[in-house]
Amino acid sequence: MSEDTYRISEGDPSDLPGNSQEAARKLAQRADDVVTLLQSQRDLLRQRGMNLPAGALETVLTVKSRLESLNKKIVSTLIELRTLRALAETTSLITSNLDTEDVLNQVMDTVVGLTGAERGYIVLKDRDTGSFDQFAVARGIDVNTLAADQTPNAANRDYAVSRTIINEVVTTGQPVMTINALEDERFQSQQSIVGHAMRSVLAVPLRVRGELTGIVYCDNRVLAGLFAQRELELVTTFAEHAAVAIDNARLFQALRDQLAEVTALRDELDRIFESITAGVLTLDRSGTITLCNRAAITIFCAANTMVGHSLTDFVNEMPGPLQSAMTYVRASARPMPFDLSLFIPGRGECHLNIVMSPLADGTGLALVIDDLTVEKAREQQLAEVTRYLPTALVKNLATVSNSDVRGQERQITAMFCDVRGFTRFSENIDPGEVVRVINQYLSLASDAIGLFEGVVDKYMGDAVTGLFNTQLNPQEDHAIRAISAGLTMVAELAALHETIPEDYRLDFGIGIDSGLAVLGNVGSMDRREFTALGEPVVVSKILQENARASVLISEATYALVADTFQCEPVTLEKTKGSIAGLTTAYRVVRRKHNTGLVALLIDSELADLIHKTDSTADDTD
Repeated sequence: MSEDTYRISEGDPSDLPGNSQEAARKLAQRADDVVTLLQSQRDLLRQRGMNLPAGALETVLTVKSRLESLNKKIVSTLIELRTLRALAETTSLITSNLDTEDVLNQVMDTVVGLTGAERGYIVLKDRDTGSFDQFAVARGIDVNTLAADQTPNAANRDYAVSRTIINEVVTTGQPVMTINALEDERFQSQQSIVGHAMRSVLAVPLRVRGELTGIVYCDNRVLAGLFAQRELELVTTFAEHAAVAIDNARLFQALRDQLAEVTALRDELDRIFESITAGVLTLDRSGTITLCNRAAITIFCAANTMVGHSLTDFVNEMPGPLQSAMTYVRASARPMPFDLSLFIPGRGECHLNIVMSPLADGTGLALVIDDLTVEKAREQQLAEVTRYLPTALVKNLATVSNSDVRGQERQITAMFCDVRGFTRFSENIDPGEVVRVINQYLSLASDAIGLFEGVVDKYMGDAVTGLFNTQLNPQEDHAIRAISAGLTMVAELAALHETIPEDYRLDFGIGIDSGLAVLGNVGSMDRREFTALGEPVVVSKILQENARASVLISEATYALVADTFQCEPVTLEKTKGSIAGLTTAYRVVRRKHNTGLVALLIDSELADLIHKTDSTADDTD
């Protein structure tokens, strides 16, 4: 570097080395002027036979030489001072920076500036493997090429570097410098150095707390002797500070990466936590809620969050079972499941399933809450429905929409079954016994309707009505099912008569009709029931009034089952209030064959039974 590069402009009093340099320069100039003057005087004196005093000129020349030497030292000192000042500023800058990439770039730029190297790079120790193969930053060399250059078949050999020198620093932990690698006895046998004509090479270790964490490498393939002891000492000193800065930046980057990972995991857990359909609450030792999800807020009708509140803030009164469960779980450190009913303002009576567990750190409790209010209400509704529907039909309710039960016109088959002779029977029997007997007969009829998946419409004193092919029990063969249910009643009635006293033996009159009817919920706001309105209901009642311990069907029904059942026509005797034109019906005798989706074998014995009971039965109620 030239003197002018580091010369301080005149009049800059803040830089003492610069002032000293200027003073020395001026003194050297004056000494030169004195030398010139003395030489001129010496020539004049010699012409007159005289001479200068002995040693005068030599003394001035000596002073001039010393001033020139002093000036060179001042320039060298100024260069070193400027270098150290720049080094201090750079060190302060990199130690205050926590961005790994910025720190590495600043370190590499500083090393290149200090040494005047052609190219260089920094390799860092892999924290996981312990190997030195993380080429972090480079100048004059492509980092990707550096990584590729370590493979046996690497391309781009123009950018090759000496792995031998890097390994030397790793092994010894000491810096390596050579002013001409081609003539250095230590490396003459190394192909990477000889083959690529490397000359000036400098590699300095990066250490943190005595541990080797990386290496700074720089070289020049053209100039020999570029690096001297001064560059080695400067880079080594700088590397001590740079290693700490790099390590701090890497640690900060690792912490930042870990924080990002933890944040991502926390966000993911929050998303999962919020997506849990069950309510989740955690309580501290005092019973204060410390955590809740959205489902819990919904269950307890909280305005926003429940955190910071007591559970008693969201219920009218803390139930005893809940308090007992808290005491047990805290004392035993064991989870406890239980069902609980409690009143929640804004919702009313609610049914909850709660699993209470102690927190792992023993600081509180965790509650996982399933809201079973809707399910309990549905169970109660189904329990009510099962009084009227077979269990198999109850399953169909899940597919029936509200609009289906509000009103719908359908082709159905209606059945009306009446217990014959019951009025006369009940006149001389104890009321309790009357109820028992009538329930026995009505249960027999209901079971037969349910056997063929019919809907028990209603009980009317000693009569029961059944419906087939409603929206609750859709059936293509509804007429066949209704008749099969009627024949089953007759058969079961005969079996019952064999087990009870003769004076308890009553008969059934069964009427069946098929046609269009309107089905849906009817009643008041306080009480509703599902039923059918229409001609089939009326006709089936008229037919049962004409039936004598048998099954009578209408012409409409007969048209649907003529291929399945053997029937015989009968003339209706009781048609009061009847529909116009209703004069003929059919008595079911037997099933013609055993085909069909739901078939009950009615053999000749049952047919004989029908004829026998029909001819002897009393037609009065």
